[in-house]
Amino acid sequence: MHYLKFYLFHLLGVLTIVSIGLGGYWIYAGYAGLTLFIIVGDVMLGEDLSIPKIRHPWLYTAQLWLALPLVVGLFLVSMYQFAASDALIHTWLGTTHTSYSMGEFLVAALFAGLLIGTLGTVTAHELVHRKWGSISHQIGRWLLSFSFDSNFAIEHVYGHHINVATEKDAASAPRGRNVYQHIWRSTIDGNRSAWRIEEKRLQRQNSATWSFKNRFLMGVLQSVLLLGLAYMLAGTSGLVFLIIAGTVAKIDLEIVNYMEHYGLVRKVGKRVFPRHSWNTTTKISSWTLFNLTRHAHHHANANVPFQNLKPFTDAPIMPSGYLGTMLLPLIPPLWYKVMEPKLAQWDATHASEEELALLRESGQLKGNV
Repeated sequence: MHYLKFYLFHLLGVLTIVSIGLGGYWIYAGYAGLTLFIIVGDVMLGEDLSIPKIRHPWLYTAQLWLALPLVVGLFLVSMYQFAASDALIHTWLGTTHTSYSMGEFLVAALFAGLLIGTLGTVTAHELVHRKWGSISHQIGRWLLSFSFDSNFAIEHVYGHHINVATEKDAASAPRGRNVYQHIWRSTIDGNRSAWRIEEKRLQRQNSATWSFKNRFLMGVLQSVLLLGLAYMLAGTSGLVFLIIAGTVAKIDLEIVNYMEHYGLVRKVGKRVFPRHSWNTTTKISSWTLFNLTRHAHHHANANVPFQNLKPFTDAPIMPSGYLGTMLLPLIPPLWYKVMEPKLAQWDATHASEEELALLRESGQLKGNV
């Protein structure tokens, strides 16, 4: 079961591909069904606190690699379903244009975006922590290309993990910042950070910044190639579909960044502890996100593969599973109402004196802590 449970991830991917491929009301039913399954499943099925003894780690790597053919399959089915009448994909397959409504198009794009964020970004997050140049790392960067974010592989590993929960980290939101502000600021500042990191790396190697050795530029090129492929296969409608789906996936990532570290602080240069990340141990989120839910351990030791992460039940706990928690920031007053007691508890039970001092200096500390 410790190997099989993560195939729930792949099953949801296959069901998404089938739903979009069937078209019509199947798109609406698939999107609503998947969302409800994850949220309700987290509430009803409880926690996964298991710490298994792993004998065959290569099986987990194979599961991660399977994400790429699933995302490619989702891409191709979507291109076929929403291609223009004279599109190349219909010419190649000898098929005719399938009619669809604007509602089907938009919901399918949102649906695909959610799955690109899950199949692509979540899996890539695990893979890009593996050494540069490895097959796993390259698969991770291609998965990120579908959300126009290959440079996450640079900023996340060499920026976010060093600066997490400090004012230097683009992905860590201070108290009082709403998620809509965070999406813009994290995206812009994260890309700036990735560029600076890559520029410094090339300078150390005495290599030209504007060259094929620049991994930032190569990441941009990968996404441009996918956009070009979408247009070639399915015309303008295919291009627009990928732009919407990829943008939704990127927004989902930034919402996740927001909720994983919101309001938590750390003094620059001090060790990262489990208390600097919000955690959850719900079963469905854990099984469909390759233990991304055990985020506290991941930040305490980023080199630990997902299957070996521990639940750390004494870490700060999210309000719900991942998808359930992701919906809360979309209504900022509701988010603040839910999180203020949790932050007060963090201040009282987790924060060091240095961290409390930082909160006081920034005016973020409430009460008499």
